[in-house]
Amino acid sequence: MRFISNLFQFYINSSIHVALAVLAFVGITLFEYDISVSNSFPWYIFLATITGYNFVKYAPVAGLHHRSLAQSLRVIQVFSFIAFLGLLCVSWLQPIPVLVGTFVLGLLTLLYAIPLLKNRSLRTIAGLKIFIVALVWAGSTVFLPAVFGGILNHLDVWISFIQRLLLVMVLTLPFEIRDLPYDKRTLGTIPQRMGVRTTKWLGTISIVLILLVEWMKESAADVHFYYLIGICAITTIALWKASPKQSSYFASFWVEGIPILGWLLYYGLLQITS
Repeated sequence: MRFISNLFQFYINSSIHVALAVLAFVGITLFEYDISVSNSFPWYIFLATITGYNFVKYAPVAGLHHRSLAQSLRVIQVFSFIAFLGLLCVSWLQPIPVLVGTFVLGLLTLLYAIPLLKNRSLRTIAGLKIFIVALVWAGSTVFLPAVFGGILNHLDVWISFIQRLLLVMVLTLPFEIRDLPYDKRTLGTIPQRMGVRTTKWLGTISIVLILLVEWMKESAADVHFYYLIGICAITTIALWKASPKQSSYFASFWVEGIPILGWLLYYGLLQITS
């Protein structure tokens, strides 16, 4: 039983879960626009997510306490290094535009984690944290697949980008509500500024906007709209259940897993309608 518990904690702490969530959103974009990608592209996204997330989470800790790292953190370091080596290998197989897009998103991630701008990182600028996270997620899961498919100039893609940006911001709110007792006031998170209840209403309004702009697409498919209703409903329920005293894995497993559930929903709808 202890082994299973340790394995589950490694699954969460090593960012495998979040990488699968990002990959699920990529899969949804591929479904929506019928984009064909190489076999290496999903691995590229998966390994890039693990590398980026673990760098953001653990690089500062490793830099300060590299001689006294806990065993679990050492294992994650080794795992992250292996993921980085794998990322380098599959990078050679990606189109140049995808690599350029990844470089821009990687630079944002670097500026988010490392205090390079007047000894401040983007993470510490009041109100900017949630937007940077959403921008990197939306860029990785909408723009990179669109670049691979050569459809970045399509208006519907930009609408999908806005929808994904808003959805990720709403998915991030339960994390900010969870961290409310611990975050420094200088971060200026939405729950800090508006309170928990107003934050939930703001997220709900964003969900409504996501559904409304779907009608602006030139080639909106019924399957995608049904999926969108489903994932928006699940996200709204999760948002309203969030609290500063939520269970340990409510945000990091259940909320983080909503994109995976969304992919399963989309895939199931495709099977039913095909």
